[in-house]
Amino acid sequence: MVPVIKVIIPAFNEENSVGKVLKDIPSHLVDEIIVVNNASTDRTEVEASKAGATVLNEPTPGYGRACLKGMEYLASLPDEIDIVVFLDADYSDHPQEMEMLVEPILQGVADLVIGSRALGKLEKGAMTPQQLFGNWLATRLLRLLYGAKFTDLGPFRAIKYSSLKQIDMQDKTYGWTVEMQLKAAKYGLKCLEVPVNYRKRLGFSKISGTVKGTLMAGYKIIWTIFKYL
Repeated sequence: MVPVIKVIIPAFNEENSVGKVLKDIPSHLVDEIIVVNNASTDRTEVEASKAGATVLNEPTPGYGRACLKGMEYLASLPDEIDIVVFLDADYSDHPQEMEMLVEPILQGVADLVIGSRALGKLEKGAMTPQQLFGNWLATRLLRLLYGAKFTDLGPFRAIKYSSLKQIDMQDKTYGWTVEMQLKAAKYGLKCLEVPVNYRKRLGFSKISGTVKGTLMAGYKIIWTIFKYL
C-alpha cells in the first residue's frame, strides 16, 4: 500500500523561493503539498499556486499559527494520512533530502524524524552565531529536563500523522518546533535525527535577520521548554 505523505510549508513573503522549494520536493514521494500563505504582502500565494501547491491563507502572522492552519486542513480531509512533513519556504532546506526523513517512519523505527543541521553540512553563513548558540542551549535544556537527545530544532521534519494528532500542538509563534520535540519526549514517541544540509536562505530572515526577532524567538523557545515541565 502506497503511504500518504502530506507536506506543510509556512510561507511569509517568500515569492522568490517558494517555487524553487516546491520544484525540488520529490513528486513521487508526496501526495499533496500545502503552502500556508501567512500574511504575505508579495506574490507568495501566486507563486505557490503556480507551482502546483494547495494554498491556504492565514492572515494572522505566526509560524506555529501557519502550521496549525495546515493541520486544520488535513483534519478536514476524508482520506487516511500516514506522514506529515514540515519545511520552510525560504530554500534553506534541501527538499530532495525528504526521503531520508520519511524512511525511518515507513520502516517503523521512528515516529518523529528531525533533519539535523548540526549533524549535516552547514553552508558558511547559513546560520547566525545567535542561532547556533540558541540551538545549543535549547537542545541541552531538552536533554536535561526531558531526557530528549536532540542536536537541533531544525524546521525540516517528518512525523507520523497519528503521533502529530496525539501530541496536540498548540504554539502559534516561535515555540512550535521545540514544543513538538519536548512533547514527543513526554509522550514517549520514538525520535530520530538524520543529517541534513543547510544553505543560506533566499531573501531576508524575518526572525534571525533582526535583533527583535532573534530576542523574541529565543525568549519564546526557552519559555516553552519550561512551560511543559
